[in-house]
Amino acid sequence: MPNRPRTRARRALAVVAAAALIALPVGAAHASDTAPAARAVAAEATSTPDADATTFRIATSGFVDTFNPFVSIYLTPTNILRYVYEYLVQNDAEDGSPTKGLADSWEVEDGGMTWVYTLQDDLTWSDDEPITSADVVYTYEQMMSVPELSVANGNLVSNFESVEAPDDKTVVINLKTPQAPNPGTEVPIVPQHIWEEIDDPATFANDADVVGSGPYLLDSYSANQSITLRANPNFWQGAPAVDRIQYVYYTNSDAQVQALRSGEVDFVSGLTPTQFDALEDVEGITTHSGVGRRYHSISINHGTVTRDGQAYGTGNEALKDVNVRQALRLGTDTETLLERVMEGRGELATSFIPSSFPKWALPADDDVIMSYDPEAAMAKLEEAGWTVGAGGIREKDGTPLQLRLLVDADDLTEQSIAEYFVPWMAEIGVGITVESTDGDTISARSVAADYDLYFSGWSVNPDPDYQLGINLCSTLPTGTDGSGGTSQDGYCNEEFDELYAQQRSELEEEKRQEIVHEMLAMNYTDTAQIATWYANSLEAYRSDRFSGFTLQPAEGGIIASQAGYWGFLTVEPVEGAVSDEGGVPTGLIVTGVVVVLIVLGVLIFVLLRRRKMADVE
Repeated sequence: MPNRPRTRARRALAVVAAAALIALPVGAAHASDTAPAARAVAAEATSTPDADATTFRIATSGFVDTFNPFVSIYLTPTNILRYVYEYLVQNDAEDGSPTKGLADSWEVEDGGMTWVYTLQDDLTWSDDEPITSADVVYTYEQMMSVPELSVANGNLVSNFESVEAPDDKTVVINLKTPQAPNPGTEVPIVPQHIWEEIDDPATFANDADVVGSGPYLLDSYSANQSITLRANPNFWQGAPAVDRIQYVYYTNSDAQVQALRSGEVDFVSGLTPTQFDALEDVEGITTHSGVGRRYHSISINHGTVTRDGQAYGTGNEALKDVNVRQALRLGTDTETLLERVMEGRGELATSFIPSSFPKWALPADDDVIMSYDPEAAMAKLEEAGWTVGAGGIREKDGTPLQLRLLVDADDLTEQSIAEYFVPWMAEIGVGITVESTDGDTISARSVAADYDLYFSGWSVNPDPDYQLGINLCSTLPTGTDGSGGTSQDGYCNEEFDELYAQQRSELEEEKRQEIVHEMLAMNYTDTAQIATWYANSLEAYRSDRFSGFTLQPAEGGIIASQAGYWGFLTVEPVEGAVSDEGGVPTGLIVTGVVVVLIVLGVLIFVLLRRRKMADVE
């Protein structure tokens, strides 16, 4: 009996402490739900050196291959490089059409064979050196003459005959054949005076104190911890309102969501529908669902080879047969995946060109489109010689049809898809071994073609030329380790290549559109991948701290991962909401303290009531 009050008191104190932790709006409280590694990263990354700086913090877990603009192909670094280096011609925020970049204007001559650009007046690099046409010529010529520097965007200059700089403000691009897409887009222009001093530009990391021309400059990078950008005062549109953008690494998406709630970061993207719903109506947070420019797919290792025909990788021999690949497509119910995994937030995919670019996307009623049909899938496998064996798994010449599927252990969407995909495949007699691992490992294994199936996707530009171009035989890797090229799925079809050349030179848009559709239908039938959906981009941000986000396209578009730098260019702090060191807004702290005091008051009242009742008893 004498111990009961003390016991009760200890429990009560524990309740008070827990209530205080829950009420606190700052990271220390909510970090308790965050993985230790993520807490350590966040604590280090959110400290800022300048007392008067404003810092906009973005949660990420994105893979970084390099910040070398000649080489990088992954989503996170290429998005950042869009902010660091201006193009000759930008993609407009309104609708993605070509607009002013370094070039103020341009003219097309000789029936599309020559493009002449005039640079803006008084452009300067971030180190105050002038930007001239010589920088543009240097960039393009490096890509044209050094194979190692054509990895990221080499296909964009493959039609270039020569590039000239008749004066400091004029760039002339002479083409081999007439070209419909503006050749000035999508290539980051680098400063010649910096890059010509580098011994080996192809291996240059370019990850600190970067000299650039865009609205932000890459200031520092710490692998799997943080990436810091600082505003460029020399940007031709003027320095952005926010001094610093910081990407903070978290080990999984749930930790990112928790960081947004607690105020450790200001922006998250790539949310699952469940996470998105959970953030709706949270005070101080605004959610946004935009029509994306990205497709999602199941990539198939159909027999990877180098540009000169050497086989490499560990892909299953069975996947070289198009009947087997089509059977996988017929046995995959993408409609159910979209409804169950994405809660219908997106559109069914038909190809690797998203429906957000309707003039180029393959129409859903195209003759080649296959609907979910397990019976037809099994017939395809029978036709290919795969008969049902032990345990229902098909066999051929004593070898079971057993495939490996790589799944990111931290990606809830991939895990959910696998839960549906594995039994669907079992139903048609295909065994699936799920290999759950981390994203970096999947990236490395996909480059080396060490897989049978894995989940993939690309962000696509307003003009389809680049995405079509990385499906050419000429963009296959040169090395048997997967290096030296940028191929979407190791695809190579000479007929596709011929059509690619035709569409690029077709200046009449309607005719070009027909050719593009024919190419997409061909790729669909060859089944290098199973495109699943074009998901809406689910994003959320601290609207109590920052406002002024620009969508691309303007009507229902996205904030992050645009084909341009508009999303964060116009962001500005909400007046009085951001602390000097990028910490927690004063208003949130005051609110938290008030909440804590109220909770403590209520608990003390309850305890006193209970003690009096105990005394009575």
